[in-house]
Amino acid sequence: MSDAHSGPSRTTHHSIEFLYAPSSLLNSAHNNEPKATRAGIDIEKHHVKKGARTAPVSEDPYLLLLVKLYRFLARRTDAPFNKVILKRLFLSKINRPPISLSGITSQVISSPSNEGKTVVVVGTVTDDIRLLEVPKLCVAALRFTRSAKERILNAGGETLTLDQLALRAPTGSNTFLLRGKRNTREAVKHFGMGPHKHKKPYTISKGRKFERARGRRKSRGFKV
Repeated sequence: MSDAHSGPSRTTHHSIEFLYAPSSLLNSAHNNEPKATRAGIDIEKHHVKKGARTAPVSEDPYLLLLVKLYRFLARRTDAPFNKVILKRLFLSKINRPPISLSGITSQVISSPSNEGKTVVVVGTVTDDIRLLEVPKLCVAALRFTRSAKERILNAGGETLTLDQLALRAPTGSNTFLLRGKRNTREAVKHFGMGPHKHKKPYTISKGRKFERARGRRKSRGFKV
């Protein structure tokens, strides 16, 4: 009789031990579970808006038609050229800086492989009176100044719009992209103004009475 009662009492003792097991053991058992079985959200941040543009802010109808054209080319061709053109069409005017004829000429002359190719500028091509002779160029751009266009045509070159370029080179073959420098604006020269920063101050005048005291002479505190 004693053997018959010993079995159930032993199982009851083990079940009581399991019920009153310390929480550290239960937590360790939970942590040892594979991560795939845990429920949760794998997104680090919520409601984060992407900063890149997906369309131009400008309402210029010609620009919107170009965007429509290059959206189609970027989608239907494998050429990364069309994707770059489309992205640059979205940019603001500050991020589409102009490039001068001298800048284009120096880039074309710098490498023999660039000769004969169409220069593509998603921005404005401007004239440079310091450039005495303009070589024969084929330039496709968003816009040309009047004098820049005249000088290119007088040199025997060719000026194209970006929609004409799409008909001639839909995948961007035999072209190379150029763009101007963004940090050559007048406003950039004034950014970060302070003592010993060597930045351009905003002055009313360059005369004797203006910006000639503290900070401009060693006898008046310090000189920048």
